[in-house]
Amino acid sequence: MNTDSIMPSANDMCSFFARYSAWLIGCGATCIRLEKNVCRMAAAYGKEVELSIMPRHVHIALKDNDKAEVVTVIASVEQRAVSFNINTRLSELSWELADHKINYEQAKKRFDKIVSSDYQSKLTVLLLVTMANASFCKLFGGDWISMLIVGIATLAGYYVKQFMSELHADIRLTVLVCSFVSSVLGATCLLFSLGSTPEIALGTSVLYLVPGVPFLNSFSDMLYRHYICAFSRLADALILTCCLSIGLCMGMLLMNVGMF
Repeated sequence: MNTDSIMPSANDMCSFFARYSAWLIGCGATCIRLEKNVCRMAAAYGKEVELSIMPRHVHIALKDNDKAEVVTVIASVEQRAVSFNINTRLSELSWELADHKINYEQAKKRFDKIVSSDYQSKLTVLLLVTMANASFCKLFGGDWISMLIVGIATLAGYYVKQFMSELHADIRLTVLVCSFVSSVLGATCLLFSLGSTPEIALGTSVLYLVPGVPFLNSFSDMLYRHYICAFSRLADALILTCCLSIGLCMGMLLMNVGMF
């Protein structure tokens, strides 16, 4: 068991909790997870903490009972892609600190390592997303030719998504462009009468862009009465869905298939 030889100051601890919160919420965690993790760590040191979670900022107020003072810190939410890896490892960190398996200084070093080492093979992710979306096509009744076309459409669309993400392009524009690219390729089944389920190929070619995590997080936040974050995440998800739909319609219009 590791314990702190010196109790960290309230200012230092509050700053750490603020950075922790900004990363956790920015990587796709729900508000209730953030509250539980931070309160768990604070309780291990006999501190009381209050959180005010906003879509772009987190306000931490830490009460030091020994000195009867309150320290507050406001941190900007880290705007980055959803990372289940970071979410899981940061949650594990909160339990290790709460159970005194690591001390405070070790926790800060572990935190820096977690947020700076979230590297994933782009090729591996690209291939896994491609296979997953092709499997969706099969799940909805598509034949093997449709699965092949959906795989190609997903491969091209997600590659464009990775490229635009490296350029720090706006996520809404990215979704629109990727949807357009995938729908154009997915429409080849209808255009050239390939396979027996061309409509399924077109419809599932853009499923990898559906913002499922924001929709689920908004529902979770609403259940726990974090209404501002819930409506913000719901609005973001709806906007991304609209961008997806616009790109899909543009692709269908260009290829002269479907309702056009």
